[in-house]
Amino acid sequence: MTPRHPLTPGRAGTASAALALVLASAAAGSPVSAAGGEGGEVPQGTVVYRVTAQFTTAGRARALLLHPDSKKLYVGSDDLPETTQATESGLHVLEPADGKVRSTVSQAPGPTGTLGRRAVRQLVAPLPGDGAVFVYPLRGIGTAKDGDAAAAGAWVPGGPVTDAAPGPTASTVLVAQGSVLSEVDIATAAVKRSLTLEGGERFAYDRARGTVWFTDFGNRRTYRVDLASFTVTATVELPAGESSAGFTEVDPETGAVWVALDTSVVVHDAAGKPMGTVKGGAGADMPRAAGFDAATHEAFVVWQDPGDTSQPGSDGDGALTVHRTRDLKEAAAPVVLPGNHAQSGSAAVAVQPGGATVFVSDPAAGRITRLERSTSPRITRSPEDRTVAAGAEVALTAQAEGTPAPTVVWQVSADAGRTWQAVPGATSATYSFKAAAADNGRRYRAEFTNDAGVGRTAPATLTVTAADTTTGGTAPTTGGTSGTDAASGTSGTSGTSGTDGSTAADGGAGSAGGSAGSSVGGSGAAGSDGGASGATVGGAGTTPAGGALASTGTAVASLAGGALVLTAAGWVLVRRTRPRRTTG
Repeated sequence: MTPRHPLTPGRAGTASAALALVLASAAAGSPVSAAGGEGGEVPQGTVVYRVTAQFTTAGRARALLLHPDSKKLYVGSDDLPETTQATESGLHVLEPADGKVRSTVSQAPGPTGTLGRRAVRQLVAPLPGDGAVFVYPLRGIGTAKDGDAAAAGAWVPGGPVTDAAPGPTASTVLVAQGSVLSEVDIATAAVKRSLTLEGGERFAYDRARGTVWFTDFGNRRTYRVDLASFTVTATVELPAGESSAGFTEVDPETGAVWVALDTSVVVHDAAGKPMGTVKGGAGADMPRAAGFDAATHEAFVVWQDPGDTSQPGSDGDGALTVHRTRDLKEAAAPVVLPGNHAQSGSAAVAVQPGGATVFVSDPAAGRITRLERSTSPRITRSPEDRTVAAGAEVALTAQAEGTPAPTVVWQVSADAGRTWQAVPGATSATYSFKAAAADNGRRYRAEFTNDAGVGRTAPATLTVTAADTTTGGTAPTTGGTSGTDAASGTSGTSGTSGTDGSTAADGGAGSAGGSAGSSVGGSGAAGSDGGASGATVGGAGTTPAGGALASTGTAVASLAGGALVLTAAGWVLVRRTRPRRTTG
């Protein structure tokens, strides 16, 4: 039982709130109320991402991959300009929780096979179990895993690799070398087939539909390539603009293609039909990376500031936005990424399946930001109005969902909800106390809090009635024959034997079976030597001892006219007679 709840200013401390909740009263049960609430600082169920860590252990991070099997965070990096003497280029393997470096693979083969320190510009695909396929300048395709002394790799013939994606088989990758799209063997870098398009340098592969979307930013169009035939099957025109090249990504769930142009993202469905445009960031921010999560049906877009304060709208800060893939609407509040600009290269993003954690790189600052998903409390059950007698035990309980699990504090209002004060010590899901007369009309609510915001239940009003006195009373000490008759409902009269208990020597013990004019017991005080049998059905007229029966106002004779015989258990009611006092 929690402490009483004086209306004391201040907020009590919080504790973890249980989410399996029940509403009950010791005096009587009541139905559980429906979900609801008065809201809080943000709408219930609002999703936000908050920064929980920043890692500066992997140089200038250019690419991120969260391995689906080993759960390790792979980072492709090159050197920061101000730390060229340090060995920061290469493939770094980090612990996702704290950024601790597990290992760094900095050596990879050059065009002649000679090992050398290589930067990693793009992570293409995870290897089974652990490790990654990656691209390193200028035409290298490499593979390595945690703990390797050096990467395996080969150089693709032709021009510099401008983009890459997993291939249609586990042993190949797709690469763009400007406007040339090729399928290349990972181990040897041998070109298996290729296609030259009209223009472009960035693309995305939709494995589920066997389609490649190859974007020609200069001509403001994207080409749909059927991978089985390696031919262009459609051309989709893009909105006119300044031709600022961003990313091309495909949502693996829906097949929609997302193309970053200037300061927006243009989205077409799997057939090339326009779905809409995504805006985000602030001012001149440019979309530079995107990731998708099939579990939440959401897209995560990283926006970078141009980094040129002479441009209108440039403030030096980037942003992370989250959008529903079905209708492109925001699914979470935007997160500002201070100092994230594009002067030192494009940012990268990696999304944990389920969207609980997101990693964003900041090449200019040489850091990786870890963000975690929080959901503001959503009230699923509010306490219900109660009516109890003074002195009865009351238990009020509320329910809320949220990530992380919200804490709770109960609040009370003595002015019909105009002002609220915390109940000291009431920091668990169920708040129990004894109702007092002074609590009548007070309102109670639970306030749930977590990192994403505050949610409050709908208030419950407590009505406190006078204490129940029907179970008390002073019972006569002896009973008589009339008491027995009263129990059986077969005798007792409204005459001198019980009508006036103040004068009758036997205390009106038979009045319960008397005329309807008497009220269960006698009208006066209990007889001085009335028996316990008389107390069972009525006792004193002032405080009947019959409890629940007496409080109903129902005559004892209504017990189906049956005689109540208490002999088998050894209860024998014997009328003790006394000489009747005669008058005058």
